[in-house]
Amino acid sequence: MTDTPSPVILVDADACPVKDEVYRVARRYKVAVRIVSNSPFRIPEHPLVKRIVVSDSFDAADDWIADNASAAAIVITADIPLADRCLRAGATVLRHDGKPFDAASIGNALATRAIMEDLRAGMDGPLGGNMGGPPPFTKADRSRFLQALDTALVKIVRS
Repeated sequence: MTDTPSPVILVDADACPVKDEVYRVARRYKVAVRIVSNSPFRIPEHPLVKRIVVSDSFDAADDWIADNASAAAIVITADIPLADRCLRAGATVLRHDGKPFDAASIGNALATRAIMEDLRAGMDGPLGGNMGGPPPFTKADRSRFLQALDTALVKIVRS
């Protein structure tokens, strides 16, 4: 009999609007949660939930998450390079709107990100490369996230 690692949810906590949903689903499935950030966040007092505060150096939170990603992990992030690193470690990766990053989509996401960075860097003038941000977070996004997280946990718990 082999020891399989326990499921864990790793949350890239900066700008994550679904932390409360993660806590709720994790309690239901009795799955550990790690809230990873450069500064302390309020978290619920619960034995399954732990705050991981890393240094404020560039990508310290991403490095911690990627180093702890595995096939037993579900990573919650909107960071495309971090998603790529976690996918390569075998983790399930979800954006906060419930859309998954997977082997089929990550290449396009990385390419689009690189193109957008080039466009922003090349813009001159009063906008200074401001091309807008992501669309507003909606109830439908929250609902899709809850469904995706539930589905991912069921898959990991059963395997």
